[in-house]
Amino acid sequence: MDSTTSAKYGTILVDASGKTLYMLTADSSTSSVCKSSSCVTLWPPLTTTAGTKAGSGVKGALLGTITRSDGSKQVTYNGHPLYTFSGDSSAGQTNGEKIASFGGIWYVLDTSGKPVTAASSSTTSSSSAGSGGYGY
Repeated sequence: MDSTTSAKYGTILVDASGKTLYMLTADSSTSSVCKSSSCVTLWPPLTTTAGTKAGSGVKGALLGTITRSDGSKQVTYNGHPLYTFSGDSSAGQTNGEKIASFGGIWYVLDTSGKPVTAASSSTTSSSSAGSGGYGY
């Protein structure tokens, strides 16, 4: 697991291939509520067979695992079970941010393990020319 800088959300967690990692507010530190095939298809859990390894910007002390109902080991960060989102087709996308489904809200995580609930203020800019917000 690594971190990367998102233009919209600051420094966030990503998997080994650069895909954004998410947490679900309905989960607990010991259990994932994303168990149904429809949930797992949309939000594949980040699992491991060889343990967890902290990459660039990741705090190893915050890494852990939980055992899923199928016996697999799901990676956690600061007590949050981690997932990717099927709607992110390439590295760096954050299309799953703030989606409400499966009993909670999905958020990206920063490197301290906290959910990012708003766009980073360092990524916004003001313009006296009033050129519009480019969709922000």
